[in-house]
Amino acid sequence: MAAFASLLAASTVRLASLNLCSDEYALLLAHPGEVVSVSRLSQDPAESALAPLARRAAANRGRLEDIVATRPTIVLTMGGGGRSSAAIARALGLTVIDLPQPATMADVAANLIRVASALGDRSRAAPWIARLAILQARLPVQRDAIYLGHGGLSQSPGSLGSTWMGLAGLRQRSLPAGRATLETLATRAPQVLLLSNYRSGQVSSGQRWLHHPLLAQLKSRRLVTDGRAWTCGGPLMIPEIERLRRLAR
Repeated sequence: MAAFASLLAASTVRLASLNLCSDEYALLLAHPGEVVSVSRLSQDPAESALAPLARRAAANRGRLEDIVATRPTIVLTMGGGGRSSAAIARALGLTVIDLPQPATMADVAANLIRVASALGDRSRAAPWIARLAILQARLPVQRDAIYLGHGGLSQSPGSLGSTWMGLAGLRQRSLPAGRATLETLATRAPQVLLLSNYRSGQVSSGQRWLHHPLLAQLKSRRLVTDGRAWTCGGPLMIPEIERLRRLAR
């Protein structure tokens, strides 16, 4: 009887997400048919690896007003949804869950549990948390590394991004203003250069920087990472770090 009640409760879930980063949790933890709306950014394959899943739901522009027609029962966001959000939510009887932007691995795990619990089944988070625990329990040897993104943008030591790098065996070097320069790379090349492929096909000065002839001459080992996952630093980083570990062996 309890199992039937649980199934019945699950079948009434209609989950909408208003933010690219909260979309990750919705799309990874919800069952088919439970997600009724996600941010339009998640439906762009240049922004999210989950675009094929995201396109099964209606798109929104990050506002509660956009999702009323989808009749959600639960609304996920990360950073709120505008001044009128609270009033609209009360009027519609919606449950709004504003996930905190994660700053640590514990925050990522807590967000997974919170969303899974809201969906009525905390165990949905368990496989993701188990994979994260394995990464944390078996740390590889750390090598000097620089994350290189658009325009030389890098990670700061102690940040969530650098913590993810550490799980892949890469120790992010401290850089002035969190950016790498051609001079830095030329005078003291890292053991590993972690290159983000975020919007790699986009023609811009920021992307041309990554194709400078000097970079091709460096003796650093080059690893390419899916830059889309680094935008949020959430659960999509787990399979990406697993992949980087295999490549870095």
